[in-house]
Amino acid sequence: MKPGRLDHVLDRTTDIAGSEADTANTEEAAPPARRSVTSWLRQTGQFFVWLLFSSLNRRIVSLNVIGLFALVIGILYLSQFRAGLIDARIQSLLVQGEIMAGAIAASATADIDAVQIDPDRLLELRAGESYGPTDEALSGLEFPINPERIGPLLQRLVYPTKTRARIYDRDGGLILDSRNLDRRGDVLRFELPSPTAEKPGMAERTLSAIRTWLGRGDLPLYKELGPENGMGYQEVALALTGQKASMVRINERGEVIVSVAVPVQRFRAVRGSLMLSTQGADIDNMVSAERLQIVKVFLILLGVMVVLSNVLAATIAGPVRRLADAAEHVRRRIRSRVEIPDFTRRRDEIGHLSGAIRDMTNALYRRIDAIESFAADVAHELKNPLTSMRSAVETLPLAKTEESRGRLLAVIQHDVKRLDRLISDIADASRLDAELQRQESAPVDLSQLLTTLIAVANETRQENVSVALSFEGSGPQGFKVPGHDSRLGQVIGNLIDNARSFSPPGGTVRVTCRRLKNEAEIVVDDDGPGVNPDAFQRIFERFYTDRPEQGFGQNSGLGLSICKQIVEAHGGRIWVENRQRAGMGGEPQVLGARFIVRLPAT
Repeated sequence: MKPGRLDHVLDRTTDIAGSEADTANTEEAAPPARRSVTSWLRQTGQFFVWLLFSSLNRRIVSLNVIGLFALVIGILYLSQFRAGLIDARIQSLLVQGEIMAGAIAASATADIDAVQIDPDRLLELRAGESYGPTDEALSGLEFPINPERIGPLLQRLVYPTKTRARIYDRDGGLILDSRNLDRRGDVLRFELPSPTAEKPGMAERTLSAIRTWLGRGDLPLYKELGPENGMGYQEVALALTGQKASMVRINERGEVIVSVAVPVQRFRAVRGSLMLSTQGADIDNMVSAERLQIVKVFLILLGVMVVLSNVLAATIAGPVRRLADAAEHVRRRIRSRVEIPDFTRRRDEIGHLSGAIRDMTNALYRRIDAIESFAADVAHELKNPLTSMRSAVETLPLAKTEESRGRLLAVIQHDVKRLDRLISDIADASRLDAELQRQESAPVDLSQLLTTLIAVANETRQENVSVALSFEGSGPQGFKVPGHDSRLGQVIGNLIDNARSFSPPGGTVRVTCRRLKNEAEIVVDDDGPGVNPDAFQRIFERFYTDRPEQGFGQNSGLGLSICKQIVEAHGGRIWVENRQRAGMGGEPQVLGARFIVRLPAT
């Protein structure tokens, strides 16, 4: 490691250690009670997170239930039911108030004695005429609201509506309160409760405070005013001016109070004010009943959602869990070969995942088998020259003539060259896959690549065998294929060298490149003896060779195997066939071998 890099690591370690020490010091400096509460809250939060999201099944159920909770809470909190109910209640109370105010005004007793009667006017009356005070005269009279007379009427009007009615005079003084009336309308008299009476408990006060905080919003707080302070109610003050008014308040227990006030007037003269208000939790009970119905629906939906979420989770989490267990078995190699569950019949992501994992596992097993087979073949191929060298070395001291020692040294030299050639080809074959995976493919112009390779091959002729190149069927796209130019050049070079090695002296190797619909085809023809039909497939196997005329060990047998590996890595195909023509006796005559390579073209 470089000094600068080491210093950076040491500084980073020091910073981390310092921050951990600061955190520890801060926690130690905190009071024990606070530290224990913080630690308990953190552990509780971690436990709930683990409980809800530790598996895919729980995560699906938890998220669906949380979403349902959020929906229901939003409905309960933002519901317009209470606002609509309050508006309807206000309109209802206003209608009731106008009816009651009219009845109260009609029941009031006028002071008739205060009206001046002219006796002469009475003597002048004709038949059918009457004489009395005019409307203008009556409008100036006082109509006192008698509680003893109005009480029974007010009780009969208020009792069915279950509302509270209060009547105030023109100065805002309380004349009558329906709360202080019995069933017959008589005024009740009772003593006020003692100041030492039992007060609400802590739980009730806490519940009332929560309800007030949740339901108040921008509503004013309702307070019970004294009997002489009726003008303190805004609606009463407006009613005494001849206007109808309403107010919505909330009391100390969090209950909504709706009140309206209408003027009590006769002949357009306001004699008082009638105030109607709801009783305690009248509106809240209706809202609570509506919310209870919402909660019941929520519980039903919760049960349905939990069942459906579990069904959904079973179709997702179950197969994923089985795939994960199978992948774990593959990693541990519990058995020689693990079968991945097949869910490809499903037309969804789980089926696609199952197919991908199965293909990946099969490719992995094929790669493992290929590596094992390759290792066995390498060991076998390396063992032959080593055994030959060992025999030659052991025999060399026993040789008595220079000729014998020369032959043994030639064998040793031949085996050394063979080992060198084997090791080079094995190294090339072993790193081929890794190089093809690491390198990015790019468009390769086959016409330019083949022209260069053929020119180099003709400059280095082997046994007077020339190479001819021709192109057929070129279109606007030319002969471009995606791939790696160096590896494709290795394929063409190996095929040309192989064709030259089988061609007679003075022969010609013909390379033809043609463009098909979506492929580019390269054909390499030679004038050799051809290939045994039984070896059409085996010729591409590792370490297979069929060159009896060239002697043992002249070729590693990896050239055509490497060619096939490179072509298949490019998505192409390679095969061999014999060029034939009809002979004299009707038997086909082999003219040479033909190697065909087809690659996907752009």
